[in-house]
Amino acid sequence: MLTLRLPDGAIREVPEGALPRDLVASIGPRLLRDAIAVKVDGEVQDLNTPLRKGGDFKVLTEKDPESLAVLRHSGAHILATAVRRLRPNAKIGFGPAIEDGFYYDFEVDQPFTPEDLEKFEAEMRKVIAEKHPFVREEVSQAEARKRFSDDPLKLERLSEFSDDEIISTYTDGPFIDLCKGPHVPDTSYLKNFKLLHTAGAYWRGDEHRQMLQRIYATAFWKKEDLEEHLHRLEEAKRRDHRTLAQQLDLYSTDPRVGPGLILWHPKGAIIRNEIEEYERALILRHGYDLVYTPHIVSEKLFQISGHLENYRESMFGPIDVEGAAYRPKPMNCPGHICIYQSHQRSYRDLPLRYAEFGSVYRYERSGVLHGMMRVRGFTQDDAHIFCTLEQVPSEIDRLLDLCDEMLKTFGYPYTIELATRPDKAIGDAERWKQAEDTLAEALKKRGQAFTYDEGGGVFYGPKLDFKLIDAIGRKWQGPTVQLDFNLPERFGLEYTGADNTPHRPTMLHRVLVGSMERFVGGLIEHYAGAFPLWLAPEQVRVIPIADDVKDFAKSVVERLRSRGARAHIDDRSETLNYRIRDGELQKIPYMAVVGKREAESDSIALRVRGAGKKQEVIKVSDFIARVEDELATRALKP
Repeated sequence: MLTLRLPDGAIREVPEGALPRDLVASIGPRLLRDAIAVKVDGEVQDLNTPLRKGGDFKVLTEKDPESLAVLRHSGAHILATAVRRLRPNAKIGFGPAIEDGFYYDFEVDQPFTPEDLEKFEAEMRKVIAEKHPFVREEVSQAEARKRFSDDPLKLERLSEFSDDEIISTYTDGPFIDLCKGPHVPDTSYLKNFKLLHTAGAYWRGDEHRQMLQRIYATAFWKKEDLEEHLHRLEEAKRRDHRTLAQQLDLYSTDPRVGPGLILWHPKGAIIRNEIEEYERALILRHGYDLVYTPHIVSEKLFQISGHLENYRESMFGPIDVEGAAYRPKPMNCPGHICIYQSHQRSYRDLPLRYAEFGSVYRYERSGVLHGMMRVRGFTQDDAHIFCTLEQVPSEIDRLLDLCDEMLKTFGYPYTIELATRPDKAIGDAERWKQAEDTLAEALKKRGQAFTYDEGGGVFYGPKLDFKLIDAIGRKWQGPTVQLDFNLPERFGLEYTGADNTPHRPTMLHRVLVGSMERFVGGLIEHYAGAFPLWLAPEQVRVIPIADDVKDFAKSVVERLRSRGARAHIDDRSETLNYRIRDGELQKIPYMAVVGKREAESDSIALRVRGAGKKQEVIKVSDFIARVEDELATRALKP
């Protein structure tokens, strides 16, 4: 017998192998009508999967967030059902639920087209209307191989099962799939869905295997949630940094340089330089020293640090230099450790805070490269703090203040995740637990909310991940704070304590923007290309109406430039409307239109980005003061 504890505290004893559906029905017919799946001892399963363990028992309905993944997984099966009806020869791969929807992989002779997606979606609606139940069966290895004899992808997956492992299949109408579940009761539950797009995907994620066709889709319980999500996708498309960067001439890539390697154009370089100058002043104020380390490093250093053992697949090289192996550095921390070790250190020297805008190089498969967001070479605003164990709490607190100040400057709200010990880790578990508790305590002391990312730490220590929330609600990787007891041990770091004996320092790793490339790409999308004044490559464009006011327009530009503004004149022979439209497409914060009346009164007709055709006549001196104030305060909006 199994012992189950219901949400109201009641205890139920049921035979092992009983169906959750029967237990839910015994609680109440209305609950059975609303039930999507159940959660047993923390694990979600559908209503037709036999109970095999006891524990807390909860019935999931549409109101429970976990039920959405069940719906989406079922949607993947319905998608596969429709595809196999229209493309009987399609071989089926996997079809999981993912964060914002689901996908299914198929091996087909010809890539799917947008027209194919329309046909598949129409066929899915037929499958839904037919209300096929999702029927679960447990079968033997031999029976499973018989059922999937015409599908090599499934046969490969079956070969990985042990003889005594439970093999379950699900059918909905004519379609059968190898699957653990869970699923909704029948196909009619999928009402609000949309097929989104296709993409190539290697079988099992292995670039040496065959390319499959992946269909991405999404589904929600409510129609309004689907519509909101689709609107958000359209907005994300409008904000795509790759498109906007081309429109605004910010960066490019070139196959002759290599994929995943960014060429910063002058306008993009202005944005990057402004961020670096701001951050440089910020960290100097917070007590950091700037350092620089080489781009390539002897492989021996990465043997000591553990990167070669734990990070080799993400490293380039080796490069043979006079018989010695060198690697382009994937991290800056070993170099900073060498700087620390260049002198004998005393407790009076600590904390030491080394910061570097250091270029690093990491191997990413070509299939995952994505504009500025996922690259092979990037500049990281790395810093490493060497301190005593007693100084760790105050240093973490300083880092949290620093991250908060920086993110507010760019207008990012954020959440924090505490990433714990991964499976592939160095150092003993007790030190890891100590480090995790130290980070958690620092957050709790500040009243800072956070969640745990179990197993998400780096191989040498736990970390705090700041997740930036952009203008349309998406989360991006932001600052990280990592507490490391292991690298000081591996490198044998020491300082002389007040007792005149050697002690081991503790090491904190931190980044603020992280990858400069990724951060700028995220900013492009966050601002939709309309950068705040202090970041805008061109801040003011002065547009003379006629030739006889060009000299006045030039004087306005010169006065703005003398106060530090990036101002330009557009005195092309094009029409005024054309020049204004061009300024709007370039998302310039301010356009100053000048004619004879403005020249005579030392004023401008000011057009503010985003204000439409509205113009404000303002004295040049007043406008310059306004620009100076916005630049000094790094105002987010003009």
